[in-house]
Amino acid sequence: MPEQDQNVLGGYLSRLGEFADEHIHVVRNLGTGLAVVGVVMFARSVRLFTKFTSAAEIPDKFIEKSVKLRGRVHHIMKNGLELEHIPITLPVISSLQRRWQSNGHLMVRLAGLQITDEGRAWLREQIKPPHVVWFQPLRRENSFIDCIVRLNKGGFYSVSLNEEILRKGLGRTVNIEGLNSNPKLYWRLQTKLLRAELKAMKKGKGIWKRPTLLEKISNNAQQYKILHNMLNLFSWVKSLRKK
Repeated sequence: MPEQDQNVLGGYLSRLGEFADEHIHVVRNLGTGLAVVGVVMFARSVRLFTKFTSAAEIPDKFIEKSVKLRGRVHHIMKNGLELEHIPITLPVISSLQRRWQSNGHLMVRLAGLQITDEGRAWLREQIKPPHVVWFQPLRRENSFIDCIVRLNKGGFYSVSLNEEILRKGLGRTVNIEGLNSNPKLYWRLQTKLLRAELKAMKKGKGIWKRPTLLEKISNNAQQYKILHNMLNLFSWVKSLRKK
């Protein structure tokens, strides 16, 4: 199917889902048969089976509710990850889904933190293409999506990469923007990030690493040398004035 037709079909399906969300009471009044219920359920959930290829395609309600999505890692960027969204696949219509899905990657930033170069290096070790991660969109800004990104560690266990980076002292917390309408979620996420950073500070990890005794002595010696040179300079200037 040509790319133009894919986008058109995807747009129709997305608008169908939005219509069902906004007019569910009307649709329900049309009948109570299984066929009607099936159409309604499909219309409401069709966006879960749509592949998002840009930040603009992610529905506002997905961001408001922080819907968990899956993505395949393609590249570690300076500000986060380049992901290929993996939509939910239905065995019955999987071939049709592949036909209408277009290509494109999402630019995902790790929300609530400022990552260091060491943090990016750690990310490259932990997640390599085509690793799959979960991400919860919190805010859209231009072509970027700020997210909480989780990495599965086997079974039902997963870790928040946002928290893990802070816990290792590989970044600093910053205010999570865009959650004014959901203060409960904001405080829950922000508290987790601050606790992770506090652990790194207490243990002296990463950027919070405490200098060893030898490093302290070396630093003090260097500071003394600088001070000694400055005093010599002042003495030399003073002697010139007397002449």
